[in-house]
Amino acid sequence: MNKNAITKEEIFEYHLGGKIALGLTKKLVNQKDLSMAYTPGVSKVCEAIKDDESLAYSLTSKGNLVAVITDGTAVLGLGNIGAKASIPVMEGKAVLFKVFAGVDAWPVTIENVANENGYTNATAFIDAVVKISGIYGGINLEDIAAPACFEIEEKLDEILDIPVFHDDQWGTAIITLAALKNYCILSGKKMKEILVVVNGAGAAGIRITEMIKAEGVLNCVVCDSKGIIRDDREDLNRYKRKHAVKTCKQSLKDAMSGADVFIGVSVADCVTEEMVLSMADYPAIFAMANPAPEIKPELVNKCMKGRRFIMATGRSDYPNQVNNVLGFPFIFRGALDVRAHKITMNMKLAAANALADLAREKDIPDEVKKAYGRDFEFGQDYIIPTPFDPRILNWESRHVAETAIKEGVARVKELPDKYR
Repeated sequence: MNKNAITKEEIFEYHLGGKIALGLTKKLVNQKDLSMAYTPGVSKVCEAIKDDESLAYSLTSKGNLVAVITDGTAVLGLGNIGAKASIPVMEGKAVLFKVFAGVDAWPVTIENVANENGYTNATAFIDAVVKISGIYGGINLEDIAAPACFEIEEKLDEILDIPVFHDDQWGTAIITLAALKNYCILSGKKMKEILVVVNGAGAAGIRITEMIKAEGVLNCVVCDSKGIIRDDREDLNRYKRKHAVKTCKQSLKDAMSGADVFIGVSVADCVTEEMVLSMADYPAIFAMANPAPEIKPELVNKCMKGRRFIMATGRSDYPNQVNNVLGFPFIFRGALDVRAHKITMNMKLAAANALADLAREKDIPDEVKKAYGRDFEFGQDYIIPTPFDPRILNWESRHVAETAIKEGVARVKELPDKYR
């Protein structure tokens, strides 16, 4: 029996009343407090911000506040369930922001004005976000169907002067890159020499492909539900076409023959033991579909029969969990701490490098060992840090903040003292 198993009743009881609420940062217990919190004192602050809008970062909650925004068109493994049904996930995201990085986050659900296909109307979504963006120090986009999610992030990044980050696109990509870098170290292979197969060409798959190419991967084959994304296909959107390859191969099975790395952000059980055995020596299988992976770790263990390999999933009950919580709270923490205008590709790469480096550090904190009931040592079963590693907060956020300053996208020009 799984000791961590939970019942439906426990889940619903946990969610009664929601998971987040307003917390006050200042006391209000007497007449003087009231006069400062509201009228007449608050007018002085309003006038100051009117004269210098940058003061909103220090005199309001803006400097530590992120909006978690969705229209509910691509929620987890649930699909297009709508804005209201997505609220528990957005609340959960806000909880993770606060617990792991001390960032105040608030769900913003936008009722979808559907396009002709019934999915996200990008223009309407962008307009809505721009209109409510003023109070926030950052925008975390969430669970928006592709391909509209790409246009939404790109346009908002152009329009707004605060960080815009679609976690479904970049979160998985950043953690995957960290794991890939450490796989290369363990296997002795080089980024520019490995063949990577990415299965799934939605938000996560496209950005994973872009990130690993930015870090040096030259040979990458992307597959969708129809097979390899080849340059002779007529059904590709502009995001897929960017990664189309010239090949006579067609299927995922074809693509995996001789591949060093499989990265799955697709559907359960689409990879067979035969496909794994056809891969190159010392392969990596990152089967990250949730809740059921593209191939179960037990099957990989069975078919490999003692051969060397690296296995990662998106689940917490197996080693090497590729989990977005290793990324977004700490990326926003670093960006907010230096009041960044945006989150650049180099800031994302800095986050991935920080996580890869941290996994190779020794002296794992005792609370990490206690949380998982085992010891940790860099190797086959530990290529990326765990979400409960307290070192991530300073480690990853600092690298992001430093990169923002170097890139010239930070309003604060020196690293805050807490990182020193």
